[in-house]
Amino acid sequence: MAGRQGEPPADPEERARAICLRLLTGTPRTRGQLAEALRRREIPEDVAESVLSRLEDVGLIDDAAFADAWVESRHHGRGLARRALARELRHKGVDSELIDHAVEQLDQEQEEQTARALVERKLRATRGLERDRRLRRLAGMLARKGYPEGLALRVVREALEGEDVDEYPLYGGD
Repeated sequence: MAGRQGEPPADPEERARAICLRLLTGTPRTRGQLAEALRRREIPEDVAESVLSRLEDVGLIDDAAFADAWVESRHHGRGLARRALARELRHKGVDSELIDHAVEQLDQEQEEQTARALVERKLRATRGLERDRRLRRLAGMLARKGYPEGLALRVVREALEGEDVDEYPLYGGD
């Protein structure tokens, strides 16, 4: 009998709504994530579509806001570049147009500043290693965070050159 404690509702629409609301309670989710959860629980596609559309209409699902918040949070918190952020959002089922709009929030200058800050934080940990090894490690770290190869190499080389100048100051004498 539906209605008893712990038993799922018999009506597929009630079940779908309950699943979505439970998932949305802990953290924001994309429409794609919720659709996948309903598919896994064998909710009929037409019922899932109806419930998801209703949740979108009342503002409980907002993929654009989700994407904007995700980009802001993951860029500032983890230092991820636009490419990595777009990959994560695609994996979460966000529409390509919404992804493009969200990652456009980060301009190239901001992305480069973040890359420089990441390299500065990791620079000390590579001291004692040969220059080429340091370059590979630091550029690899940026590549894993989605930074383009050219930008990563340039930022790392500049940081290493700046460090060499700091370690071996030029004296004005002969």
